[in-house]
Amino acid sequence: MKFDLVINLERMDDSIDMRAVISHVTEMVEMADAGGFAIAWAAEHHALEMTIAPGPFQLLAHWAAHTTRIRLGTACVVAPYWHPIKLAGEAALLDLLSGGRLEFGIGRGAYQREFDRLMGGMNQNLGVPMMLEMIPALKQLWLGDYAHEGKYWSFPAATSCPKPLQTPHPPIWVAARDPGTFNAALKDGYHIMTWPMVRPFAELEEYRRRFEDGLAAAGPDVKRPRFMTMRHVGVYAKAGGETPFIDAIQRQGKQFENLFRGLGPVVNGFPMDPDPALFTNQAEYARDNLMENLPLGTPEQVIQKLKRYEAAGVDHFCFNSAYGLPLKHQKASLKLFIDEVMPAFAERESVAG
Repeated sequence: MKFDLVINLERMDDSIDMRAVISHVTEMVEMADAGGFAIAWAAEHHALEMTIAPGPFQLLAHWAAHTTRIRLGTACVVAPYWHPIKLAGEAALLDLLSGGRLEFGIGRGAYQREFDRLMGGMNQNLGVPMMLEMIPALKQLWLGDYAHEGKYWSFPAATSCPKPLQTPHPPIWVAARDPGTFNAALKDGYHIMTWPMVRPFAELEEYRRRFEDGLAAAGPDVKRPRFMTMRHVGVYAKAGGETPFIDAIQRQGKQFENLFRGLGPVVNGFPMDPDPALFTNQAEYARDNLMENLPLGTPEQVIQKLKRYEAAGVDHFCFNSAYGLPLKHQKASLKLFIDEVMPAFAERESVAG
């Protein structure tokens, strides 16, 4: 099982200088690069301080200039916000600038609020068919001249300028939740990104079932794709050190649920806490449930929790490090993870008997 890092430029309030946030995130990616992480992922969101990510390729290019080995992924670009020609060129340029390190992740979008502002109120569920129309167009644009006549986009012959360094194209990942998206992605051999949020391990197991069912339906000619899942992670040196991690998850969880379910206002980019009467899944954020469902704990405890993911067939476990956690705890947690957790999952060399 390989380890990835997702880290956002984020502010839970305006008390922290954005320059400090950018410096911190850069240092975290540098640590992940030196520590053996496989991929660093950047999101796309707009007009939200909780995830400041208006230009994922711009941020990834910054990371590319500060790293040498780690691969760089979009998790994910939101298909409806892009024109295929523009997206193909932006992605290819990042692949070129990074020396062929792009992992291209794409999804439908998470928040209706963004669609209300960027897409004139379009229902976010239309993001799935738009994404599925866009991916084949991107692949053709990365190869050469291509004209497209589709339901959502139409354009005369054009090509991606520049072309990606990786041939025929960078690895493609699809953010999937419902069975239909799993099936559509897997039949074309795309890798799968999932996020069980703070829900029990059974949520991850359900995604794995959808992955295996979709792969079986795709048939034997499809090369087995990779399966990635993301979780909040918190590692601390001594038992009883969970409080700052729990507090951060609970605090950010209120903002996330506001956005995810459209429960309340957003003021100057900061989602307000929703009315408790509308926050119907508060039990998921209870302290005991978070400790049970998430990789929070001492290095030894986190190793044991992650062994379940390895046994379940997770190819890439994505360490979600930025969830409103104070910056000093983010760095300390990542260092402990690199120094004391990752060695337990190092690939073992075969020894001839």
